[in-house]
Amino acid sequence: MTEISADTIDRLKSALGPKGWSQDAHEIEPHVKDWRGRYQGHSPILLKPGSTQEVAAAVKICAEAGIAITPQGGNTSLCGASTPQGEVLISLKRVNQVREIDAANDSMTVEAGCILETLQNTAAEANRLFPLSLGSQGSAMIGGLISTNAGGVHVLRYGMTRDLVLGLEAVLPNGEIWSGLTGLRKDNTGYDLKQLLIGAEGTLGIITAATLKLFPRPARLELAFCGLSSADDAVQFLSLAKQASGGAVTAFEIMPRNALDLVLEHVPGTRNPLEGRHDWYVVCEMSFAREDGARDTLEAALGEAFEQGLIADAAIAENDSQQHDFWRLRETIAEAERAHGKALKHDISIPVSKMPAFMNRATETVERDYPQAEVIAFGHVGDGNVHFNIMARETGAGDEFLAGIKPASDIVYDLVDQYGGSISAEHGIGILKREELARRKPIDVTVMRAIKQALDPHGIMNPRVLLG
Repeated sequence: MTEISADTIDRLKSALGPKGWSQDAHEIEPHVKDWRGRYQGHSPILLKPGSTQEVAAAVKICAEAGIAITPQGGNTSLCGASTPQGEVLISLKRVNQVREIDAANDSMTVEAGCILETLQNTAAEANRLFPLSLGSQGSAMIGGLISTNAGGVHVLRYGMTRDLVLGLEAVLPNGEIWSGLTGLRKDNTGYDLKQLLIGAEGTLGIITAATLKLFPRPARLELAFCGLSSADDAVQFLSLAKQASGGAVTAFEIMPRNALDLVLEHVPGTRNPLEGRHDWYVVCEMSFAREDGARDTLEAALGEAFEQGLIADAAIAENDSQQHDFWRLRETIAEAERAHGKALKHDISIPVSKMPAFMNRATETVERDYPQAEVIAFGHVGDGNVHFNIMARETGAGDEFLAGIKPASDIVYDLVDQYGGSISAEHGIGILKREELARRKPIDVTVMRAIKQALDPHGIMNPRVLLG
């Protein structure tokens, strides 16, 4: 990596002005460690551009000097994708305007530093829905979410972030601004360039704005928390619920009993809405265009599932507060895991039909080979995304535990390959999985390196991430 000269630092300061940079260690410190605490980095300067033009000016200076850049949004990456190791750090926090709401076109154009929750609320004010929803939505920024092709709980109905983007604006590695912002659903003019940037984790350019899809707001949401005997029953219940509701299922989340136990133990204010114990639980959400008949549709689906022996018990949320409480049981699993101790985590995807077989086999194999550990496998059964985590049976596990069970990842990923899955469903590759990606998809990586070389010949954009 080229050393950053004092002259280059001065040029960056001059280009961005007094509000656009910081070398204060206290201000930089939160930006140079990742959310999970796995990676600790450093940077000689934090750049805080306030516009696309200022981002472009900074990138151009770095490109001319051959200086590497780490772009950063809300710094909620779970795989070290935005932790600098000496690179210039560019934060998009100040590039945060909503440029346009086009309700008639069901779209909005927003800047990269907009927080996801703000965009959800902005869409609601226009009587529209922006359906991307995930646990970090109060701090995650849309530029980073696009750069990592984030998933969340509504992929089943609305797709990944990639499916919600109509157009992009980005600063390329040479400092040029590419403006591909469009509200078009149809634009068949050659390569779809925005798709190169979506999921590229900042390695091909810096996303500065996006035109996003909006949807009609549902008139009614219905939510049920269900107890089941097996993951296979959950998959069958999903199929039944989709058929019985005419495709109204918007989220379908699964969690095992040990995950619920952790939440109840470590997250204050949580409680199990069901009597008795069940091996598995499902949060099933349906959304409807009309209030009339919404509850009846959910109850009919639950009734049929009871008759077929797919669910043993269920509670329906009666108001917004109960819906929040039900969702909290699912969304605070990661928080409860952290309170219990460190865990070896895997964000994988498997075809929905094969999920139960994979989870059963992988859990049995890991717990047989590592009796000191137990598996917590939970996630988005509706789209085949499993968070397959391995934690210690005893509380307080640290780095020593992780080192001892690290080979278990080979068991998990080998089985993922056997079942036709992916080693990264929604968290990305970052630093965490780049060697695994190269080992398991060498041809893919070769092609990606060729694209990277074409767009970023000097390798200055997030150089350690994805491809290494």
